[in-house]
Amino acid sequence: MHTSHSRLVSALLFVLLLASAAGNAQNPHDPFPPGETLTYDVTWTVFRAGEVTATLRTTGDGNRNDYEVTATARAAGFVSLLFDVNNVFRATSSAQTLCSEAIVKKVNEGHRHKDTRIAYDYTRKLAVLDERDLTQPQAPPKHAENEIPPCVEDVVTAFYYLRRQTMEVGHTLELPVNDGSKTQRVIVDVQAREKVQTPMGTLDAWRVEPKVFNGLLKRKGRMLIWFSADDRHLPLRIKAIIAAGTITGTLRSVTYPKQNAAPAKH
Repeated sequence: MHTSHSRLVSALLFVLLLASAAGNAQNPHDPFPPGETLTYDVTWTVFRAGEVTATLRTTGDGNRNDYEVTATARAAGFVSLLFDVNNVFRATSSAQTLCSEAIVKKVNEGHRHKDTRIAYDYTRKLAVLDERDLTQPQAPPKHAENEIPPCVEDVVTAFYYLRRQTMEVGHTLELPVNDGSKTQRVIVDVQAREKVQTPMGTLDAWRVEPKVFNGLLKRKGRMLIWFSADDRHLPLRIKAIIAAGTITGTLRSVTYPKQNAAPAKH
């Protein structure tokens, strides 16, 4: 498999999992109820590339409730012929502090098979990464510890943080993001309010652009995200423009459990 194809599929995974993150499920002002499931169709330029789904739920014993999102990314169509992808991410955050607690990644991309866990230890102010390459079972796992601020987002929880923010053209949002190494300061510009066509209809949306992003773009690409301009702030479309081409994820459907009503569409 060519290196460009590998980067393409990794981008497909990370761009779309960013839209499916963890926040505070107990906050009545949040734009998403527990049980919300987002389903995305993914294209690479003009080709069908895959599907991403993400489901939000609460966990805990009653004394402490955490918020967990399970997101899956699978290649399909033309891309699956080039490079098989079947990845699962699971991220948790504190419902009280909104800070990321941990993220577990099971990555299966072609001949690449890795299990990664990043735990955020706020007592020691460290991100603790443990990663095992499943293609080399005899090799020792990778272990790394890096400093973090008092509260940090991972690559999954970062974008639900954005869903909770007030958006207005000209506003700038900022958040620290850590993926097991150095913490990056992500600057997000709210650039415009536009109409976006989706399988759910044509909707008003805020277009935002992260100016700095750790890992995926590495200053060599561009990412644009459109959030619905209603109380839900649904991530309607996510577009990554990189050397391997343009990857677009479009929200196909959003569903809720019967016991949880959808937030108002103001």
